[in-house]
Amino acid sequence: METYVILRRGGWRTAADLEEAAARSTAEGERMADDIAWIRSYVLAEPDGSVGTVCIYQASSPQAIRAHATAADLPVDEIIPVADTVIVRPDPKPVAAS
Repeated sequence: METYVILRRGGWRTAADLEEAAARSTAEGERMADDIAWIRSYVLAEPDGSVGTVCIYQASSPQAIRAHATAADLPVDEIIPVADTVIVRPDPKPVAAS
């Protein structure tokens, strides 16, 4: 499997909507475990008050990512293959959204 960044801009009105989407994503990911694995997401505070995400996935292909997104009713604005990973520091401790 390869690593991909998935950009989902302004996909949800509220954090609660995003939580529901995360549950759908997890359920579909379990069904597609041979083709896709959700690694982590960064939640974006969009200028219009909505929330988006930058998601890191491992997947067998961009088509597997799109199939997962369709099954879980998730937006996909862009899928970008990751060429390499440079870790300067571990991710900071998550901060609760206000």
